[in-house]
Amino acid sequence: MVAVALPGIHPFELGVACEVFGMDRSEHGLPAYDFAVATPKPGRVPTNGVFGLDVPDGLDRLADADLVIVPAASNHARNGPLPAELLQALRDTVARGALVLSVCSGAFVLGEAGLLDGRRCTTHWMYAERLAHRYPDAIVEPDMLYVEDSGVVTGAGTAAGIDACLHIVRRENGSRVANTIARRMVVPPHRDGGQAQYIARPLAHTETHPMQGTLDWLRANLHDDVTIDQMAAHAHMSPRTFARRFQQHTGTTPYEWLIGQRVLAAQELLEETALTMEAIAARTGFGSAATLRHHFVRRRGATPHAYRRLFRDAA
Repeated sequence: MVAVALPGIHPFELGVACEVFGMDRSEHGLPAYDFAVATPKPGRVPTNGVFGLDVPDGLDRLADADLVIVPAASNHARNGPLPAELLQALRDTVARGALVLSVCSGAFVLGEAGLLDGRRCTTHWMYAERLAHRYPDAIVEPDMLYVEDSGVVTGAGTAAGIDACLHIVRRENGSRVANTIARRMVVPPHRDGGQAQYIARPLAHTETHPMQGTLDWLRANLHDDVTIDQMAAHAHMSPRTFARRFQQHTGTTPYEWLIGQRVLAAQELLEETALTMEAIAARTGFGSAATLRHHFVRRRGATPHAYRRLFRDAA
């Protein structure tokens, strides 16, 4: 894995990549990634803060990287020139089947490389309209936390960069590894990419908040066919108020949130157990193996059988 440091880089966005991929956690049974930071002109790289970074590696480090990360930098959303060799290296990365990931306004670098043309993508909501205007062939999804399309992953703001990185870990190494890294970082183990970037009227996220209590109750009862009326009754709200408050609190609908949680639970059972597909479907509330398969493929791009073959032994 290689993160690209351009002048004006935002340290926090770079730090997200370093925290997920640059920390050696092999003593806890986690994979140790070969992680580096590279820049077009090795040496001192100014950040958008009060300090600079000493980056000794050049863009040759991108040649065999499985993942190239482009964090935000101050001039990404402007029309400043970008090194031609960087743009070509990014194109080469995708062409050989590796991944590129942008965080926040790093999407503009991928746009300059032509990697957003014909692909779904996102960026920070403040820059989404500008991204769509500058790269009209890009399919900009302004409300998404992160999007993966044909080898290109784009994340929205800073926190969404964490989500996008953990999405890649989950995709490549399974949910156990992603969940363990998330616990070490003290962040949610998974937020679906389709969740809204921001919430108009945020609600307090505490264990005593009635909505949070209902979310915990739903997670503990995924096997049950719970209706909106039952959810609302648990939260002591009318169904209409519950649906509105749920959207405000989570950024998505009760149905989509519940499907996401059920898919997550199915992933863990596929990794950690030898249960049949019918048994997993029953435990996670999908009811049948066919319904499990439908939602799993839609959310993860692979069948449950294929996912199990990839990750069960590693987990």
